Amino acid sequence: MRLIDPHGGRLIDRLVVGDAAQALAEKAGGLTRVDLDDRQLADIEMLTTGAMSPLEGFMVQEDYESVVARMRLARGLVWTIPVTLSVSDETAGGIKEGDEIALYGPDDVFLATMQVESKFKPDKMKEAQKVLRTTDDAHPGVQYLQQTGATYLGGPIQAVRKPPHAQFNDYRLDPKETRVLFKAKGWKTIAAFQTRNPIHRAHEYLQKCALEMVDGLLVHPLMGATKSDDIPGDVRMACYETLLAGYYPKDRVALSIFPAAMRYAGPSEAIWHGIVRKNYGCTHLIVGRDHAGVGQYYGTYDAQEIFAEFAAEELAITPLKFEHAFFCKRCGNMASIKTCPHGKEDRVFLSGTKVREMLGRGESLPEEFTRPEVAAVLMRHAQRG
Repeated sequence: MRLIDPHGGRLIDRLVVGDAAQALAEKAGGLTRVDLDDRQLADIEMLTTGAMSPLEGFMVQEDYESVVARMRLARGLVWTIPVTLSVSDETAGGIKEGDEIALYGPDDVFLATMQVESKFKPDKMKEAQKVLRTTDDAHPGVQYLQQTGATYLGGPIQAVRKPPHAQFNDYRLDPKETRVLFKAKGWKTIAAFQTRNPIHRAHEYLQKCALEMVDGLLVHPLMGATKSDDIPGDVRMACYETLLAGYYPKDRVALSIFPAAMRYAGPSEAIWHGIVRKNYGCTHLIVGRDHAGVGQYYGTYDAQEIFAEFAAEELAITPLKFEHAFFCKRCGNMASIKTCPHGKEDRVFLSGTKVREMLGRGESLPEEFTRPEVAAVLMRHAQRG
């Protein structure tokens, strides 16, 4: 059984092992050291495992400028999110093109070397405007660009290990591992569900609609860097485990962590989420309202409409576009504006703010909004915090 091809045709693997890894570790002590931030840690993990195929390292200037300007790598392949290594002026001063540098994670853990093929000063506000579609200081993606170093370094990496994680290692399947899993299950068509939140009844409705169309569902929660007010990863994982155990067919659903960091780039990130899920072996991506959005920066359907800007064959992964779902009291079930004729007064929808307020007061969330078991997990989190 043949699964969908990775983006660019080949699944990249930048992990070296055995004597080669030992030699790199010994060499690292004599190289200029760069300590990675949370986003860069997430990026290097995805570069190492091939989740960002065809990238073999952080972007060189030619690729970066092409992605910012036209949403494509320099060779023409669709790519919508810059994957960059920024460093301070102090660090950049000691590095020149042609050098090899050592990349480190927290606790002095050596992760990889990088051959510096490109060193350049980006126009960060141009990047913000083109990729994030805003230069507003309140946007978390703009804040990140403003806080990071002014110089970008690009080039291929050689990794000796992935960044270590303290939690959920059994759920951290790399692209080659999800592809093995899908083949073992006999799935040819797989829909990925991207989330950085607990799964409520509306999400469940979208997922089960998708399951009517495909062989399997990959619940793929993002566990890289997110905003400080997002629900912590351990709480979300407890929600996912609880929900999948009681309400989903076990032979048609898989749960695996997506190690990416959020950019909150709305439509640009929606395309990128599709591309990298293709590398994991998925054929479809569930795209709801305001996918990967934040605040009021993007139109309700921008993340769905952007898919029309690319030929289906060059993306290959198929977007499953859904309206926002809700429980309709008069219909007596989950619905969307495409299927429900009733007014807003009959629809149960709670904003994230409203949910936090109710949990903070010790109030139970309505069953029409979330499963009781999920509500219990969220209540315990609210009470401990």
